[in-house]
Amino acid sequence: MNRKIIDELKQQIPLLDYLQAHDWQPARSIRGGRLMGLCPLHTDHKPSFLVDPGQNLFYCYGCTRGGDVIRFAELYHQVKFTQAVALLREWCGVTPLLEEVTNFYRMQLSQHREAVAYLERRGLHVPEIIEHMRIGYAPGRCLRAWLNQLGFPLPAVRQAGLVDANGCDAYIHRIVFPLEGNLYGRSIQDSAPPHRFLPASKGGLYAWEQVRRFPEIILVEGLFDYAVLWQAGFHNVTCSLGNHLNARQFLQLCDGARTVYLAFDADTDGSGQQAAQQISRRLWAQGVSARRVSMPDGQDPNGFFVQGGDARQFQSLLEAAR
Repeated sequence: MNRKIIDELKQQIPLLDYLQAHDWQPARSIRGGRLMGLCPLHTDHKPSFLVDPGQNLFYCYGCTRGGDVIRFAELYHQVKFTQAVALLREWCGVTPLLEEVTNFYRMQLSQHREAVAYLERRGLHVPEIIEHMRIGYAPGRCLRAWLNQLGFPLPAVRQAGLVDANGCDAYIHRIVFPLEGNLYGRSIQDSAPPHRFLPASKGGLYAWEQVRRFPEIILVEGLFDYAVLWQAGFHNVTCSLGNHLNARQFLQLCDGARTVYLAFDADTDGSGQQAAQQISRRLWAQGVSARRVSMPDGQDPNGFFVQGGDARQFQSLLEAAR
């Protein structure tokens, strides 16, 4: 990758601005204008993370990791160097590509009856949840031409993972949810792999800024779980996009006093509930109250509502949580 591009990117993004945009706050100032705070890269109980805004560098005395803003993005989002650069370019507005893609897919949704019918089968039946989650649809074979009209060069579109090496759309017949620096696509056809992300970090907890101040939070695995709960009035719900938390997601759950209700899938193989139990123990070890919600056998929150469950019944499950 061009050294000049890398240097210009680091000059465009002050490290302190990027840290604060990702919820980091200094605990105290020290000589030379440097700052100390809790480390966002590991579970930290006393300030060990040093930031030097003048040099645009950081160092943690706890986990002994340090570097520039690109190195921080690598560690924080758990991605490789090239992916970190792509995330930073997107964040600073060099290529507002995903926003345009999201808008395009949102326009497509209402034009394809099969996509609307799929959402209704998954229990999403009010316009508010479609708008709230900015849900779209990728029919395939049309994104590249749209982005080309907007002036996005094919190499940038390919690097983002939106088209393959042949220039064909990566997302075909998929319901699309925009994430933080990524897209999640759920296939509406059984013949294709159900889940698809762009080659970047899945980011933090879904809609975290909207729920972080609730004293009680419901954590679910999937975005369709999130959708039916939010639609039912549980606006204190967030999603981990799977039953394994990345480091950032776990730290988010531990950033305040709260109770976390783990409403994970009741899979036949027990993987969802086993993951919930493991996360619950880790949260308790950090002083965070955690309770495991027992879903009916074989159900996840989405299936619970699709099969006739309602808000009152789900509230009873929360109240019975262990």
